[in-house]
Amino acid sequence: MIEVLVVDDDARVARVNAAYVEKVPGFHVAGEAHNAAEALHRLETLPRPDLVLLDHYLPDGTGLAVVQEMRRRGHQTDVIMVTAARDVSTVQAAMRQGALQYLVKPFAFAGLRARLEAYARLRRALDGGGEAEQAEVDRIFGALATPSEPELPKGHSPTTAELVRQSLMNAGSPLSAQEIAERTGVSRQTAQRYLKLLERTGRARLTLKYGDAGRPEHRYVWATRG
Repeated sequence: MIEVLVVDDDARVARVNAAYVEKVPGFHVAGEAHNAAEALHRLETLPRPDLVLLDHYLPDGTGLAVVQEMRRRGHQTDVIMVTAARDVSTVQAAMRQGALQYLVKPFAFAGLRARLEAYARLRRALDGGGEAEQAEVDRIFGALATPSEPELPKGHSPTTAELVRQSLMNAGSPLSAQEIAERTGVSRQTAQRYLKLLERTGRARLTLKYGDAGRPEHRYVWATRG
């Protein structure tokens, strides 16, 4: 089992990311942290975190500063950056400091799952130890390659899809298509179309709310909740 430390300044986002991790076979969340000091403390006190999912923007420092301090203290724990920071200089610095992957927020479960599965492949490729011929070196480096996320069906907008996804993911309770429409500014019909797409791809669950009379109301909840 690969033990993961999830670091994000937003406790709600950390919970969502932790739920994502738990959905991937072979991975377990060892703990969460919401600032740089807590992340470093967790690395000292947790039994053996193998991987850190690390946000860059933290209230008391940056993710890159955390990586630097980790290495100074002798922690060789692997790092995948999971952050809204998308400037090239930060990406380049993360690469130079040894981050294995860099996932830009916002992202869907499939994006994180692909990177975790690639990380698991890398660990398997390295398990043998010893020396490696060029073919084996190529296989090790190739283990981190991740497939592109599937394209949206024709007629669907990535921007609208992300608006609906974020609204549902951040909701504290199931929402109807009308409620999603009000939160995102799209029409009810458009919201319904994207909600059905999320349900078909397993990212949302359909629930029914029964009133005193008439047909039950369709409501949707993000699939990682509960």
